[in-house]
Amino acid sequence: MRYIIIGAGAVGGAIGGRLAGAGHEVVLVARGTHLAALREGGLRLKVPDGEYTHRLPAVEGPEELGELRGDDVLVLAVKTQDTVAALQAWGPAPVTGGGTAAERLPLFCAQNGVEGQRLALRVFRQVYGVCVWLPATFVEPGAVSAAGSPLTGMLHLGRHPHGTDETARRVAADLEKAHFEAPVVADVARWQYAKLLSNLGNALEAVAGPIAGDKAGQLYGRVRAEGESVLDAAGITYASVAEQQALRGHKVDLVPLDGAPRGGGSSWQSLSRGTGTIEADYLNGEIALLGRLHGVPTPLNDLLQHLANTFARERREPGSMEIDELVRRADEAVEAVEAGEAVAFVQES
Repeated sequence: MRYIIIGAGAVGGAIGGRLAGAGHEVVLVARGTHLAALREGGLRLKVPDGEYTHRLPAVEGPEELGELRGDDVLVLAVKTQDTVAALQAWGPAPVTGGGTAAERLPLFCAQNGVEGQRLALRVFRQVYGVCVWLPATFVEPGAVSAAGSPLTGMLHLGRHPHGTDETARRVAADLEKAHFEAPVVADVARWQYAKLLSNLGNALEAVAGPIAGDKAGQLYGRVRAEGESVLDAAGITYASVAEQQALRGHKVDLVPLDGAPRGGGSSWQSLSRGTGTIEADYLNGEIALLGRLHGVPTPLNDLLQHLANTFARERREPGSMEIDELVRRADEAVEAVEAGEAVAFVQES
């Protein structure tokens, strides 16, 4: 199988680089300065066992490949806010022997949250969810790092909305030869919702810095508890923290990498790169959506969604809000809801 990594940033670059290092045929899809760097110098992947340069085909869109192949596997690794554009570009792409990518090829959604695969299923017939546990960083154009050791990451795979098949098992086998653990599960959404609860802290980290110390840790606990209440009200099951920890153990421990510091997670990285967008609408915003559908107030996730989007839109520095200020705003939002008042967030100055 040939793997086409749509969005060869931190996560996509790590998956693509590791697959290439294991001898698999890989095409990277990128844009802008990152695409130019990939074409000029290859993908530079720094991992605990060394630094590798993979000179791989790099394209901006499917037209540069001509017809796709019947054995192609599409791995969608763009941020969720970029999903629709990617689906519009790749879904109609012709495949050798007839038909389109949307009709014939499998699409694996290696993304945070759960919305990307819902969007994909409107276009593609064969959609697979991937629960991504893969600490990776976009270092600079052409270079990514992945600090997990002894494994690079853990990637649960399954059909969306449920089930397994031979394609999932074949892809999992390739990933497991490439420094990943890749359990094939019939209930991949259960793992993705568990990961979503963890990702509710992404916006907190992006706005106020690392979740370290009592104040940040306690606030994250409140944000997560709000998320759990919403999922419970919606009847959505999710793997427990204990179950996740038992499965991961010390398989993906972070190792310091010289010249490739890990400043923060995916949302923090979006702010540090000044992209102008962030994925909060599909993380904290997913909890807000479910809360409105099931009558559960979500003032803390509403606040973090608002602040993360404001920081992205105004290209603010990640972590530039004091944690005391964020806690104060969180308390005010909760108090307003408890008092039956409408919450109106003050626009950032």
